[in-house]
Amino acid sequence: MGKRKSGSSLPGLLLGMLIGVAGGVYIGTMLAGILRDGMTLPEYLLSLALLLVCMGLAWYAQIALHEAGHLVFGLLSGYRFSSYRIGSLMLVKEKDRLRLRRFSLAGTGGQCLMAPPDWSEAFPYVLYNLGGVLMNLLSALVFWLLSLLCPQAFWLRTALRIAAVLGAGMALLNGLPLRIGAADNDGRNILSIRRSPSGPRAFWLQMKINEQSALGVRLRDMPEAWFALPDEKEMAGCAIVAAVGVFRCNRLMDEQRFGEAAELMEKMLALPSLPGLYDGMLRCDLLYCELLGEGRPEKLGELYDRGQQRFMRAMRTQPAVLRTEYALALLRERDEQHAQERRAAFEKAAAVYPYPQDAQADRELVELAGQRGVVRS
Repeated sequence: MGKRKSGSSLPGLLLGMLIGVAGGVYIGTMLAGILRDGMTLPEYLLSLALLLVCMGLAWYAQIALHEAGHLVFGLLSGYRFSSYRIGSLMLVKEKDRLRLRRFSLAGTGGQCLMAPPDWSEAFPYVLYNLGGVLMNLLSALVFWLLSLLCPQAFWLRTALRIAAVLGAGMALLNGLPLRIGAADNDGRNILSIRRSPSGPRAFWLQMKINEQSALGVRLRDMPEAWFALPDEKEMAGCAIVAAVGVFRCNRLMDEQRFGEAAELMEKMLALPSLPGLYDGMLRCDLLYCELLGEGRPEKLGELYDRGQQRFMRAMRTQPAVLRTEYALALLRERDEQHAQERRAAFEKAAAVYPYPQDAQADRELVELAGQRGVVRS
């Protein structure tokens, strides 16, 4: 099994630090601007609080605009709406109606997923992926120009300029091809797709599987051909192509073919291209397979190290993580009370999960772990 994938790449970290320093300097000038002669401490604190509110609103505005960019340019490219999420609020298209759900994913501020047009060799992917960056750049320009029109309205001008600076920073962080945190950004996705012969098809499959999941279709009921394992060299060099292998692992788990799933997950975890998010979720599934299988203490310790424990704590809104925690408590710790607490947490998360068919698949794995626990006791 490959070593654990780290978070941001070095260029991503350096760029993030540079943008953070630049933002800090700009905010410092804003603070200097509100500190005037004769201002009392309460007045200064109130002004500081207003500045922080402006920053928070501008940040969420730019996240919303970024995802709206994917939506707009996706529609222009022939895609169809599937889901739109800001923070933990998610609008999902379920058949012919829209539903509001609550869903959060650690490390992401939002996400817009769309149903792709029919596959062809000329399948469009650049404009959809680049849409968020274009919208951030456009909004940054508009906000800055608007700030020039209100020189006397201090707080409005300040809010507009903060939104412009954050928009430019977000465009850089998403447009330059980097691995930010546990996932590749938009620029790196485009570059990966272009460099790999199977990249466009792999991206189409990823979007198509997401579309069917939003419509309530389980992985095991989707066409088998969608989950054909790509060439290993291409998966090693392209995270988008490797995602198809990850979906193959997920389908095997849904079919409860745990031996095959574990074997494939071991191979996937050795790939250098695999982003940290996929790495952590695959380790979570492999941990479950080991618990139901041989349950080797040394293997469990290798999989459930401190890094994996931190990852699973951050992802506890995910039913797949909670069902593995339930299996850990029941089959490794032999702690019935803790297992029931984890099961209750699972049911709470599953009740609001936006993909009920996936929650049902994990519920079946919870039941299977419970049956295994009875046998071993």
